[in-house]
Amino acid sequence: MVRRSSRNVGKYTLTHQSHKRTQRRPRPTRTTVTRTMVTRSQRAGLPGECFFHRLPSEVFDLILDNLSVLEISVFSMVSKEINRFILDYISSLAWKKKTVIQSFHHSTCLQKKSIIEHYRDLGVLFKRCTLLLPTKDRLKFIFSQFSQIPCFLLEHCFTPDCIGFSSYGVFLQTLIAGWDELECRRVFNFLSDLTNLLQKTEAVITEKLGVSWYQKLQLRLFCRHVLLDPWPNQPECQFWLMQLLRPWPMVSQANLLFILYGPLMPEGTFGWQDLVERGLPHSALWDMARAVLLLYGKLEVKGNTTNSLLAIFEELIVIPRPWHVENVARLLVLCGSSLCYTVLASKAVNGRLLEVSRLIVYIILVCEKDGYHMTWAVKMVQQICKVFSTAPERFCFIQQLESMFSEVTREVFELSVTGNPLQDRETFQTLCFLLDSSARFHTKFLHMFLK
Repeated sequence: MVRRSSRNVGKYTLTHQSHKRTQRRPRPTRTTVTRTMVTRSQRAGLPGECFFHRLPSEVFDLILDNLSVLEISVFSMVSKEINRFILDYISSLAWKKKTVIQSFHHSTCLQKKSIIEHYRDLGVLFKRCTLLLPTKDRLKFIFSQFSQIPCFLLEHCFTPDCIGFSSYGVFLQTLIAGWDELECRRVFNFLSDLTNLLQKTEAVITEKLGVSWYQKLQLRLFCRHVLLDPWPNQPECQFWLMQLLRPWPMVSQANLLFILYGPLMPEGTFGWQDLVERGLPHSALWDMARAVLLLYGKLEVKGNTTNSLLAIFEELIVIPRPWHVENVARLLVLCGSSLCYTVLASKAVNGRLLEVSRLIVYIILVCEKDGYHMTWAVKMVQQICKVFSTAPERFCFIQQLESMFSEVTREVFELSVTGNPLQDRETFQTLCFLLDSSARFHTKFLHMFLK
């Protein structure tokens, strides 16, 4: 007799073996039980099996409305189907109005920090939910959500304390963190086309100094806050700086460097004249030194050599006219031993002893003014001496250096008796620094030779 099937009708299949009737008591038939297994991924792929697929779109949107931006970004990685739902959701005008904040003119630091952190979260969201798209499609989809925000566009916002560019930069940095260099180049080209960056750059670097200062300032703010400053690591910042400079010849590269990193006056205009007329504090030149060091650290890039860097440096220190020597010396000190030696040695090899000697005297003055160890300047002079191959050449260099000390001291003294009380006080202080620096330098210099 065959056992009657129980409640497992839907889950089990019974297979019976047929037997002929005999007089004997029939043996129990063997029952083969076969269980049909359905995996989770197979069940999710079946029509109507996905829970969210069965939900009305309005209900699904209500669920997403109650999630934070970061929670939605995590949810988007659950499955391809969920990812498609979320892409549709964040493409809606309603979501954009609610989530893509366009108010960037806040007075308190707490409000500014909150907005910038919100755009960092948006960067995570768009990074994750567009993960399956090709780079070109990702960029089109992402930047279509932000292309019409006025504070993200060049020359569209006139509020001085606007944080639009900073928010945009944090968003971009979060979005493309970890992308390879080829993809980042595509991002730069895409942004350049979207903002007409190359055309706007060409317009300002070919203008005369003092003309189109607002356009220059806008270019500086966009490039610094969106492309350069958000990166905490030097290699990424180097990459973006090279992308900005690469299309232009040396003279234009120097002009663009000055626009991006030159000193600014308190009212927001460029300090062209100050660099020419008087010595500036190290804080005014630190950004410029950082930019030069970025280029100096990227010499391994094809087409970028020490000679090209020196050419850019020489063009830079004559914008708009030759800088005050103290500013050139301070920039070299800020750039550090390696670059300072490279610049001075290049001039020495080319026979420009007067220029080298004058720069060294002002480097010694800067060390005294800014509190650097005079030993550093002494070691620099020793290294320059090694550039000369013969003893007479070295003696000529030292003699020229000592004569330059006397000449610069006379110049500063003459300036101190011009009759302007304010300038007299500042010039007299410089004279005192110069005399002190000369004494300290020669003390260290003799001490090192007498060891």
